[in-house]
Amino acid sequence: MRKLVTAFCLLMTCWLAVPALADEAMPAASEAAISVNINTAGADEIAEVLQGVGQAKAQAIVDYREQNGAFTSVDGITAVKGIGPSTLANNSDRIKLQ
Repeated sequence: MRKLVTAFCLLMTCWLAVPALADEAMPAASEAAISVNINTAGADEIAEVLQGVGQAKAQAIVDYREQNGAFTSVDGITAVKGIGPSTLANNSDRIKLQ
């Protein structure tokens, strides 16, 4: 009887642990799927998706794009005042051109 109770407790522990581990892994997958096309998006969308980019910097990206044309590379965003290598490094996987 003791073995049966021990086996049941072990089974319940494993059963309850699996969903807890699955919940932790899901945000990372959905976080990677978030991206923004900086050649077509408005300032609101850019500010929402890019980390460390508020409304003012997002509007600067849109203004730069309207004055100079579409970005031809992801690195081109560093030409915008207020967007430096650190911001690019934090968001390079979120920035799309098409």
